[in-house]
Amino acid sequence: MYNPGMILKTLAFLLLAASGVTETPAPPVAAAKPYDVVSPYGTRNDPYYWLRDDTRSRPEVLDYLKAENAYYEAMSAPYRALTETLAKEMIGRLKEDDSTVPYKDKDYLYSRRYEAGKEHAIHVRRPLGSDREQVLVDANREAEGKEYYRHVARAVSPRQDLLAFTEDTRGRFQYTLRFREIATGRDLPERIPGLQAQVVWAGDNRTVYYVENDPVTLLSTRVRKHVLGTDPKADPVVYEEKDTSFYLSVEETGDERFILVRLDSTVASEVRFLAASDPSGTLHVLAPRETGVLYQADHVGGRWVIRTDWKAPNFRLMTVADAEVGDKKTWRELVPHDPKVFLQDFAVFEDYLAVGERSEGLKRLRYAPWADLGRWTRVPSDEPASTQGFDVNAEQGTPKLRYAYSSMTTPNSIYELDMRTGERTLLKRQPVPGYDPAGYATERVWATARDGARVPVSLVYRKGFARNGTAPLYQTGYGSYGFALDPRFDSTIVSLLDRGFVYAIAHIRGGQEMGRSWYDDGRLLRKKNTFTDFIDVTDFLVREKYAAPDKVFASGASAGGLLMGAVANMAGGKYRAIAAHVAYVDVVTTMLDETIPLVTNEFEEWGNPKQKVYYDYMLSYSPYDNVRAQLYPAMLITTGLHDSQVQYYEPAKWVARLRAMKTDRNPLLFKIHMGAGHAGRVGRLESHRELAEEYAFFLHLLD
Repeated sequence: MYNPGMILKTLAFLLLAASGVTETPAPPVAAAKPYDVVSPYGTRNDPYYWLRDDTRSRPEVLDYLKAENAYYEAMSAPYRALTETLAKEMIGRLKEDDSTVPYKDKDYLYSRRYEAGKEHAIHVRRPLGSDREQVLVDANREAEGKEYYRHVARAVSPRQDLLAFTEDTRGRFQYTLRFREIATGRDLPERIPGLQAQVVWAGDNRTVYYVENDPVTLLSTRVRKHVLGTDPKADPVVYEEKDTSFYLSVEETGDERFILVRLDSTVASEVRFLAASDPSGTLHVLAPRETGVLYQADHVGGRWVIRTDWKAPNFRLMTVADAEVGDKKTWRELVPHDPKVFLQDFAVFEDYLAVGERSEGLKRLRYAPWADLGRWTRVPSDEPASTQGFDVNAEQGTPKLRYAYSSMTTPNSIYELDMRTGERTLLKRQPVPGYDPAGYATERVWATARDGARVPVSLVYRKGFARNGTAPLYQTGYGSYGFALDPRFDSTIVSLLDRGFVYAIAHIRGGQEMGRSWYDDGRLLRKKNTFTDFIDVTDFLVREKYAAPDKVFASGASAGGLLMGAVANMAGGKYRAIAAHVAYVDVVTTMLDETIPLVTNEFEEWGNPKQKVYYDYMLSYSPYDNVRAQLYPAMLITTGLHDSQVQYYEPAKWVARLRAMKTDRNPLLFKIHMGAGHAGRVGRLESHRELAEEYAFFLHLLD
């Protein structure tokens, strides 16, 4: 059993440290208890399986986690002043009384604003031609008295008088749907818990559609509809999905004519739709699902516009008339496939079509009139290494495209571009007090991986940086689910740049920066490419003298935490320290247990360990299973007790095994957010304080 007296000893250390007595406390030691994890291909002993407590209530587990938190507080005490300095710097770069650029939707201008000293946004609207503000949701007020609060989605009813919105009060991405009269602020009595975030109104102004989650697996399983004033317990099921490899979501088309039920897995998609004007109607299939075919759709001008990888690995755009839906063989090509350009997303207007593409790892936009789709115009870019993306484009009837622009030195900027004339207007650039972009430089370099692949790397540093192999390096990456880490501005990293750091984003395989093949080369039986790419980027940056070999720091979260765990096992000696947040590290045991939330959705990403080829491969890199007696870098590991995406016990078990097996004396710190989930603290200011803890951990090691 774990000895809870360790908590008292560690707290006593804090009191001694405050008195000037400095003696390093002993870290918590978790008891090893034999437990057999059974699989078709062998039984493995997991001595720390007892740390799994699905109820989050067993005293021996909570005592151990509290002891780890007390140890973290003790070990971080010597650099607490630095943490506070960093937090003040980061928060000081926020314009606390800031607001977003309003966007027009029907008769109102919508925006959100922040007030000085408050953690959350206030979501508001103003009638056109009026300065009278209507508050939709003041998330600060909603968060009062709650340890955790996250406001996510809002949907205004067709008559613009009612608001449906979702919120999370535990951090488990399980949302409660609420309703409000906008004019009076009066809340309607219905509250529907255990949902996905999205909600869509039907045209009758009384009916909404939402996605219900399974209470155990947390998988999205059923679409229901609710009529205001009725008992939510009697809400009828509109659609139920039996295949647990699919995620469900609901949305509406841009012209608001149709309600969509989307089904998405890693390798297949299906869209079902019904007329928003007929909430009693039935769902129709746009095109039946087919393994190996992904698609998504929007609607404009009596036809569907479809992005798909059908016979097009990097995706293309197709169209089909309303009367011809039901078979993808009736689709006609709008934008052809390009093997060198990944078509990532699109936006439809009544007179124009805009697409977002990736080439050489960078996101760019272009547009053309429907009347002449061969006449494409690229949205201009001011820097070679930057990113563009669609902003809110709420109305199809406008010729003006809203988009966001950013680079690692240019703060996020919202532009409005007139697609008739090409004229663009800067509506707002993110204000960053005390920051001058002229003092910093960014570049894009290419590292050669061990198998010859060219891996793009985005760099930023303070001007005056000398490439002489003496600078500290902060390297981050993700490399999973096809998610791309774009070279965007981040005001928090200025605190590192001003202290001499080079900051690097490794665009490793498993992401989709270089197209669909880049993703496929970093999943399933090619997953190890993700890890070796990251290590090879480190070697390249050290070899090219961007970094000192003994001053390399790395950080990743979630699947990026898996990356950190694998890198620590495979090449830990190349890193001074590693931070792994909400880390997915117990790959095989988790994927064998389909009662754990979200597991069955993940088989096409990691593989199904009930098949031997995947079992053996996953076991060969799973960070928890590959901890061994060797030197590890200094490590900071964090989790949230209520995490629904990566259960808290994965990093808890990992830390326990590392403590028992590693042969070095480098610090290993573990912090558990007892009232939060996967996203940690979500307040605007609090999130900066958490990042300051990581930066201070790294900087203290340098000192």
